[in-house]
Amino acid sequence: MNYKKLFSATRPVKLFFIASLPGAVSMLASALYQLLDGIFVGHVLGNSSFAALNLAFPFVIVNFALADLIGVGSAVPISVNLGRKQEEEANNIFSCSCLMIVVTGAATGALLYVLAPALIGMMGAEGNTALLAVRYLRVYAVCSPVTTIVFAMDNYLRICGKIRFSMFLNILMSVMSAGLEALFLFVFRTDIRGAALGTCLSMMICAVIATAPFAAKKLQLRFRRPRFHGRLIREIVTCGSPNFLNNIAGRVTSILMNTLLLRWGGEDAVNIYGVLMYADGFVQPLLYGMCDSLQPAVGYNWGEGKYSRVRAIERCCFIGAAAVSAAAAVVLVCFPDAIAGLFLENLAERPDFAAETEQAVRLFALTYLTRWFSFATQSYMLAVEKALPAALISVSTAFVFPVAWIGMLWKLRLTGLWLNFALTALLAAILSGILLFLLRKGLWKPDEVLSGKTEEKQKPDPGV
Repeated sequence: MNYKKLFSATRPVKLFFIASLPGAVSMLASALYQLLDGIFVGHVLGNSSFAALNLAFPFVIVNFALADLIGVGSAVPISVNLGRKQEEEANNIFSCSCLMIVVTGAATGALLYVLAPALIGMMGAEGNTALLAVRYLRVYAVCSPVTTIVFAMDNYLRICGKIRFSMFLNILMSVMSAGLEALFLFVFRTDIRGAALGTCLSMMICAVIATAPFAAKKLQLRFRRPRFHGRLIREIVTCGSPNFLNNIAGRVTSILMNTLLLRWGGEDAVNIYGVLMYADGFVQPLLYGMCDSLQPAVGYNWGEGKYSRVRAIERCCFIGAAAVSAAAAVVLVCFPDAIAGLFLENLAERPDFAAETEQAVRLFALTYLTRWFSFATQSYMLAVEKALPAALISVSTAFVFPVAWIGMLWKLRLTGLWLNFALTALLAAILSGILLFLLRKGLWKPDEVLSGKTEEKQKPDPGV
């Protein structure tokens, strides 16, 4: 379907299912692979390797953070420019962004490779666990120049209306990752480096496949000689900063959490935290897949000035996010032991450890009672170029609120850490409600500061 007709003429509810379901399926495939990754490492290589994976993974996310900043930050102005019929500027933003992602991927990869031992040791990890974590991280660092662009290409494909192609590519990447990881671990009997290499090889292959139609000039967006200018860089950084800050702030919080987990509960506590993160790694991609898949449509209609249509699309996004979150909370509360058993060995032989894990999963389930609201709000604000309130939600959710709760719940030790997620989500929902109210009433015009637009050029806020 032509992207113009899809974004501007399709009924909002139908558009929601056309765009969000493939996006959710794509992210579901990714989430299923992440689950398999944790299961493979935990059961084939053992609990020490599972702990090492969880210690290294925050830095793996940091490795993709700058690329994500550029990919997400460019997707919004590209969609808006297409809505305004400024196709040449959209192509320039696309070309500049791709070049920037490759360069930053090489730079961050080199830095992480050199600093890997110091970064892992900083958290207090020692011995074999630290060695395995360094090995895992360095594989991602070496592959960084090629792998980091794959997620940005996913955004660009959806902008061009190639939603199903994007979905099939994500499924292919997950299947290849699982297959290659199984090959390295079960057949070649590699250590944790095989798990990382399987993922990286599949990402590189899919990055080439995703780039091919753009290089062949078969899609709306096309490569051209990049023309960098200050406004372009500012737009990309402004629109991508909420996701970037979320990634960085969230990883800083994870590193702090891992440090406290090692101090208060050792490797067992890190493993419980890993179970929670893998559970969240299944739910969050579904939410992200639904909301992020609608951003090109929201941005396009925002560029055309169709604000009532923006509101209608976003209502579908909020309702869908609430439904997914409610289902996740029910599953986590009802089946904590089964979920933990997917990743951890010998739980039946350690009843105290099993009881602590079950309590942690059930407390963590409360997160999804309110997390959906701030998640959908942040996605909406990004799509309509409201970067500052989106960044406030992002940083508060990923860093400010969790760190504040760590201090307030310090005496509860591990129980306080398990409660941290739900309490953070509650505060984030309250903050999101306040920001939506201020924006709807026209009491806050943040874009004038961030993008340099004057009040006369600023569009009225449609609200949700």
